[in-house]
Amino acid sequence: MASLNVGNLGEYLREQRRNAQLSLRQLADAAGVSNPYLSQIERGLRKPSADILQQLAKALRISAETLYVQAGMLDEREREELETRGVILADPSINERQKQVLLQIYDSFRKENALDTDTSGPASESVSEHASEQTSERAARADGGSAATPPSD
Repeated sequence: MASLNVGNLGEYLREQRRNAQLSLRQLADAAGVSNPYLSQIERGLRKPSADILQQLAKALRISAETLYVQAGMLDEREREELETRGVILADPSINERQKQVLLQIYDSFRKENALDTDTSGPASESVSEHASEQTSERAARADGGSAATPPSD
């Protein structure tokens, strides 16, 4: 089964390399790996380490997490969580404190949903509403204390 994942990884890498219009040699040079090694990865004969996958992802300008999923090192849900965190951390329009608050709220929602996967009644809705109110209050404080008010009709 592991060789199947490696084969899928190899096919995926080859496709990404071709989409980037890079030769095998060009990608190998950009990623800092040898041509024969990269060829073996693409043919499904070698399973690269996470470090090598990261180098290949950087050279291809794609997400390393995507390659980890293809290689069977990471499942899709973990990849989505990492990408969400990455987007929050990379956002230049919010400061570091705001990023940390968002990540804490994100973590609390993930934990709540993991514990309450089969309960979606009024109790969980009130928790979500409370968390949403807290988020609004924190955002208002971060904006200098001005709370957003809904437009009047």
